[in-house]
Amino acid sequence: MLSVKDAEAIILNLVQPLDEQQDTEIVDLWAASDRILATPVTSSLDFPHWDNSAMDGYAVRYEDVQHSSSAQPAVLEIVEEIPAGYQPQFTIQPGQAARIFTGAVMPAEADTVIMQEKTRQEENRVFILNAPKPQEFVRHKAAFYQAGTQLLPAGIKLTAQNIAVLAAAQCPQLCVYRRPRVAIFSTGDELVTAEQPLQPGQIVDSNQYALATLVKESGAEPLLLGIVKDDPVVLQEIIAHAIANADIVLSSGGVSVGDYDYVDKILESLKAKIHIRSVAMKPGKPLTVANFPTYNSVLYFGLPGNPASALVTFWRFVQPTIKKLSGLAQGGELEFLLVRSHDELRSNGKFETYTWGCLHLIDGLYEFYQASGSHSSGNLINLAQTNALAVLPVGKVLISSGEQVLVCKI
Repeated sequence: MLSVKDAEAIILNLVQPLDEQQDTEIVDLWAASDRILATPVTSSLDFPHWDNSAMDGYAVRYEDVQHSSSAQPAVLEIVEEIPAGYQPQFTIQPGQAARIFTGAVMPAEADTVIMQEKTRQEENRVFILNAPKPQEFVRHKAAFYQAGTQLLPAGIKLTAQNIAVLAAAQCPQLCVYRRPRVAIFSTGDELVTAEQPLQPGQIVDSNQYALATLVKESGAEPLLLGIVKDDPVVLQEIIAHAIANADIVLSSGGVSVGDYDYVDKILESLKAKIHIRSVAMKPGKPLTVANFPTYNSVLYFGLPGNPASALVTFWRFVQPTIKKLSGLAQGGELEFLLVRSHDELRSNGKFETYTWGCLHLIDGLYEFYQASGSHSSGNLINLAQTNALAVLPVGKVLISSGEQVLVCKI
């Protein structure tokens, strides 16, 4: 049985990120939200595009006002008014100034802006009541970004702030990685959909709904293959279809050691190489991970059927896999925070144990609150409204209230 760390290393080493030549597409900027940039972006524009004012005030020549004070103000002639979007018409001569507003283009020969609060205007004259610093309140052309240099690198997620930069740089179309395709199905004669009436012994296949949502949230495209009965012939057909059409295949159930757990045998018959059969974690011990060298190394995850186990193994192993596969430069291992536990957390110490709950910000510090109720792998109910997993390492049987614990956000 592998440790969680060893299992994670094996899985991430199996991931072959999308190809920057073959696995890309062009999208409009409006449709680029949360996509992964496939090629670096440069712009032909400088930022700022021109010298401009960072303040409402007066554009002046520094040498005309460098000795100004309230007792002996410099007095300058106002030759024009420059609002934002207006092209200045005058060159500022000695003894002159221009009324200027935030973002407006600096007039020729002016090199400093005096904020209006430090002036007094009388008709077409302005009195400078304080000496400024040289070039004060002037935003110089190309001070933020120089045309022709890299604006954004490949491998980043296109968030609102990145999209704002691209819009300002007039990049209406972008080359992004295609979304990874993730096939999802559940196994078991006892499973029905949420629309079907329950008969004795049946349960709703909540895993497929949850996994499809998690796949979308991870930036991938779910391919829903439904519920597969415990029939090895049908199951083999579904798996063969899945590996031919997806980058990752997720099944839930059928990976334990019961008489109706066929997944591992079918994978072997389809020439898969099985790398993981179980992991020393709770919940989530019965985990199968395989790849198919003849199908572009498609990755197969046989997740446990119990709802909590399926979700925990997705968060711990599948989500980082999708991130790395998607082309994210910083994809890969989960990020953990060391925070204070509000509650006493317990484990048998034999496995790396995951318990779910909520992170709350208390007096500026994060604190983990364990979800109430049973933490059985079959209890889906108390997973509702949770946002974090706390981890008790192997050998750790107790984390006391107030003690620190490693937590990852989910």
